[in-house]
Amino acid sequence: MMTLQQQNISDNNFESCIKCTICTVYCPVTAVNPDYPGPKQAGPDGERYRLKRPYFYDEALKYCLNCKRCEVACPNDVKIGDIIQAARIKYADHRPSLRDTLLANTDFMGNIATRMAPIVNFSLGLKPVKYLMDKVLKIDDHRTFPKYADTRFETWYKHEAAEAQEAFDKHVSYFHGCYVNYNYPQLGKDLVKVMNALGYGVRLLDREKCCGVAKIANRCIDEATRDGENNLRAIREAVERGDEVLSTSSTCCFTIRDEYPHLLHLDNSDIRDHMMLATLFIYRLLDEGKARIAFRKDYKKKVAYHVPCHMEKLGWTFFSTSLLKMIPGVEFIPLISHCCGIAGTYGFKKEYYEYSQAIGEPLFKQILETGCDFVACDCETCKWQIEMSTHVPVLNPISVLAEAIDVDETRRLNQKPKV
Repeated sequence: MMTLQQQNISDNNFESCIKCTICTVYCPVTAVNPDYPGPKQAGPDGERYRLKRPYFYDEALKYCLNCKRCEVACPNDVKIGDIIQAARIKYADHRPSLRDTLLANTDFMGNIATRMAPIVNFSLGLKPVKYLMDKVLKIDDHRTFPKYADTRFETWYKHEAAEAQEAFDKHVSYFHGCYVNYNYPQLGKDLVKVMNALGYGVRLLDREKCCGVAKIANRCIDEATRDGENNLRAIREAVERGDEVLSTSSTCCFTIRDEYPHLLHLDNSDIRDHMMLATLFIYRLLDEGKARIAFRKDYKKKVAYHVPCHMEKLGWTFFSTSLLKMIPGVEFIPLISHCCGIAGTYGFKKEYYEYSQAIGEPLFKQILETGCDFVACDCETCKWQIEMSTHVPVLNPISVLAEAIDVDETRRLNQKPKV
């Protein structure tokens, strides 16, 4: 007798949908936007019609955040978010706009912006510039842009860190992503600091490109596929030399592990289990007794943790929160899981901005009520949204570890005994 999964004929098993509508209950968009039909109707229900006649495609699918909360809630593991995104890729008949193309091409924009970061950062904060972007490009003038760094992380690594990394006996490779490279190199420096203290050298991947999440969301699929093929090549090279590949971004990690095969049709089966969040890798080292860590006695912070949507889909929240709880001076506050609403480039677009902020409002209120020193979070775009909407600083758990760690004592604990 065939199992239910064996009876499926579609790539994303919409036949397994039992129409329980729990996905709609958990969808953050349906609560604020009456024009969105909801994940059940947009996903498995709509797919039955689209397979018969493509003109049944509904442009309202553009309101989907691709947060994957519907998939987390689904009792039958229907790939609802993938069904919706695949439909947008296949059936939407208009090309990405200039705005969408610019927002999607993070490497291109980052390379330009970091070369003249002070001017770009100053200009993006000017009201006339924001007004023009609002009217011409439809980038909402309420949105605050993340700052660009004047020195890219790759440049810092090459001149300040690369040579020292090869002195270590053990190594990991780092998929740093666009955010670390162009906006916040300090997070990459923090990872190097922590891993070195634990006895590991950190290598960079060969000619890494953007993970592709922004290109997928904006339907720049050929470009996303090309970048994905390049990243898989680089990751394979790292794995073949014996390195695990770490990321400090839950979204980068999720995209490479899950979106590449589902939406770009790129086979990553040989490297998928070697691509992981840095917090997962560090937790395993400590849990298995392969490394030890010491913390500063004077580090005292009240920390609220926000679970990014893609982190929830990965199922790896435990590793980040466990590391934070290990720090003796941390008062840990778990926030009720709720989407922040930005969804990468979604929250920058004028037609979605109000929905984005309405989705995130319950989270913002929670954060402000905690009175925390900062929010810890594994997603860079959640950081932008929370900081803009609450003015509470957001740190990646790796940066929290880097602040709290006693480097000298941790190095001593992880040194090989002399024979």
